[in-house]
Amino acid sequence: MRQVKYVILGAGSAGLTALAKIRRETDDFVMIHDGPFGTTCARVGCMPSKALIHCADLFHSRHHFYPIGIDGADALHIDSAVVMKRVRQFRDRFTSGVKIGSTDTLEDHQLIQGRARFVASDIIEVNGEQIHAERVIIATGSRPVVPEAWRSLGQQLMTSDDLFELQQLPRRIAVIGLGVIGLELGQALSRLGVEVIGFEQSNQIGGLQTPEATREAVKWISKSFPIYLGEAAQVIEQGGKVKVSVSNGCFEVDAVLATLGRRPNIDGLGLDQLGVALAENGMPDFNDATMQIADLPVFIAGDVNGRRPILHEAVQDGRIAAQNAIAYPQLISHHRTSLMGVTFTDPQIAVLGERFVDLDAKETVKVSFKLERNNGRAIVMGQDKGVICLFADKQSKRLLGGELVMADAEHLCHLLAWSVEQGMTVERLLQMPYYHPVLEEAVESALRLLLKALHS
Repeated sequence: MRQVKYVILGAGSAGLTALAKIRRETDDFVMIHDGPFGTTCARVGCMPSKALIHCADLFHSRHHFYPIGIDGADALHIDSAVVMKRVRQFRDRFTSGVKIGSTDTLEDHQLIQGRARFVASDIIEVNGEQIHAERVIIATGSRPVVPEAWRSLGQQLMTSDDLFELQQLPRRIAVIGLGVIGLELGQALSRLGVEVIGFEQSNQIGGLQTPEATREAVKWISKSFPIYLGEAAQVIEQGGKVKVSVSNGCFEVDAVLATLGRRPNIDGLGLDQLGVALAENGMPDFNDATMQIADLPVFIAGDVNGRRPILHEAVQDGRIAAQNAIAYPQLISHHRTSLMGVTFTDPQIAVLGERFVDLDAKETVKVSFKLERNNGRAIVMGQDKGVICLFADKQSKRLLGGELVMADAEHLCHLLAWSVEQGMTVERLLQMPYYHPVLEEAVESALRLLLKALHS
């Protein structure tokens, strides 16, 4: 049986981060990967979606030309084949960049392509070979959730894993699931001329929790495509078309884009061989400060653990897992940075810090500041829409978190998340300089409301 010190399962963002750290220590490792290389982000996630959104937003901007004196917008048209080709070119550029300097530089005996599974807590089997590993990092990623009954739709069913392979866009599509992925792709497709209908089983979209932010997000994004909330959509194939039904009606579409979230790739890994208790979904318990499973020299990092399926979180997971695999059994508990998530819609949606539903309502103050007619820069940009919701601790007066629905939320989210991470009080934040006229003044206004509420 082959003996190695480290086995890394998965060459995504978490696995490659772990690899970079481990190979600085030793060449006694094996990386095992099943499926295409290139990471979820670069291949089917963050980057190709942003390339699609950029094209869609540029084309959509023609609607603002006439009011500011630019004529000729009616003559513009979109060539979706060219758009999709451009998206794939960017995708290929990003995925090749991921491989160069990482898996492409490994020796043949250090990289195995195949599906791995545990046959014991310290033995991995792949392609008929068994490998004894002193320490294992599980970073096998995730895949889109697709209801089994929908698979009969065949090519009329798409997920974010295959949308970018389309040569031409469909005429009419149902986007089912309005989380981050569904909202981003739904609005982009709508702006590129596809007739989009959106469905979401819950009454919230884009990961929002506060009623104020949810109302604003629904209000503005539903101007791009109709949104049906609070009910599971029923999907059937009929006469070569797809029928999507809710209580408000039945809609005929050419295709369904399933954006119901992603499922950790743990099935088939043989995690039952680890000798630890597994949850109903097959997930072992793990320490999110060390990434360790039970007391084993086995660590689980990235989307596969379902903790926070976001690239920068996966990178942090991979770094922590590698550090502790190297240090085992003397583990290091790491502080996890504040939550930060962005949805690249118009207006953008951002969440940061503590989630509102996790806070003690008796110890928390929440305020909302609407941008409509309340920020000069937003007004001249034609972006005076949305809301800033912030929450703070009554006792310490520290900013705890927030939800933003507004233009350029991606940037303001960073500033506020950094402030939460540093434990800054609302009063201290108001002592910072604010330029005029900028969108940051809207944050200042929201903070002033928050300070007033804290002292009332």
